[in-house]
Parts: sequence; C-alpha cells; structure tokens
Amino acid sequence: MTPPTTTSTSTTAPSTTLLVIAKEPVPGRVKTRLTPPFTPRQAAALAAAALADTLSAVAAVPAARRVLVLDGRPGPWLPPGFEVLPQCAGGLDERLAAAFASCTGPALLLGMDTPQVSPALLAPALAWDAYDAWFGPATDGGFWALGLAEPDPALLRGVPMSQPYTGSAQYERLRAAGLRIGHLPELCDVDTAEDALRVAAEAPAGRFATLHAELASTIEVRS
Repeated sequence: MTPPTTTSTSTTAPSTTLLVIAKEPVPGRVKTRLTPPFTPRQAAALAAAALADTLSAVAAVPAARRVLVLDGRPGPWLPPGFEVLPQCAGGLDERLAAAFASCTGPALLLGMDTPQVSPALLAPALAWDAYDAWFGPATDGGFWALGLAEPDPALLRGVPMSQPYTGSAQYERLRAAGLRIGHLPELCDVDTAEDALRVAAEAPAGRFATLHAELASTIEVRS
C-alpha cells in the first residue's frame, strides 16, 4: 500500500516573531503633528485606527508569536492573539533593541504609523533562506519595518532615531555587520495631515481611511 504523501507546509511551523511597537493613543500624546487641522482627540482616534489596521494585518500573517510592545495600556483596538510587553525606559533605539532582545528566533518589527501595511507586504519578510535582515524604508527618511534572522540588540543601540537620516544610519549598521539584506517597499508614515491624506488613499478600505474621511469632511485638509 502506498503511504499518503505530505507537504512541507503542513509540517513546518511559523518561525518568525512579529513585533509591533506602539504608544497608547491618548489625546495630546500621539500624532501631535496632526494638530491642527485635527483636534488632539481626533488625532488620537486616527492613531488608534492606524494601530488597529496594523494589528489586523499582523494577525493575518503566520507567526510564531505576535507581540505588542506598548507604551501605555491596551485598549479595544487590540485583537486576540497578541502578547503585550511594556516598553523599556530610554530612547527609541533602546526600546527597539529591547524588543528584539525578547525574541529567541527570527523577528520582524514594525510601528503603528503605516496603516496601509498588508499581509501581502509582510509576507516576503517571513523568508530567511536568502537574507539575514529585512528593511522597509519610510518616505520621511526613517524605516517602517526591520527584520533580523538573529536578533542582536547591538544592531540598534546608538542609531540616531527620529532624524531624516535614521533609515540610512540603520541600514548602514546592518550592512556594516555583513548581513544579507532583503528590501521591502517604501511606505509613507502618518506624521502630518498631508501624510494622512496620502495613506488613506492608499488603503481606502481600512479603519484609518474610513475615520479619516469622516473627520476630513468637517475640516480642510490640503493635499
């Protein structure tokens, strides 16, 4: 009798930890560059919608773990299936480094400012045969995604954050370490009202775009 055949996909468990680093969307603490034209409460609502869209995309991707690295407390925007870890003290480089230090295998980290992210955009960064790192640049000079096959906090510590050259500095750190780097598409972070308008147009079916349309109908947002 011929034994039944099996496929590799049925026996191979997901190996990558997906990390989302985020801040609790509290009015006055998030998306302050959206005010004006939005109010602090509206800006926080947009931040919550962006975070919800991001978490939904991550939830739809096969993963060994899904971890929200959070400054603040979880809210109704948090779907099932996520661990929640508090962010450590220190600068953003230290907080990103600590997030990777919590992982024992391949890890992909992204932020909460790119609600246009989709499972299809993330899928390539789950493959590690040809690459040691994945890098997703942002239009503002930063980066929206960073993946490491072997998480090493030293690759992030000391990288200047929130600067127009943050992305190039982080990329150079990876390159100088001799890592084979895979490239993800460039995405726009939501920082300004103009960014919000652009991102909403890129993902019109998302929570962020829906809320943006509702709020923008009451104010003037120039493209």
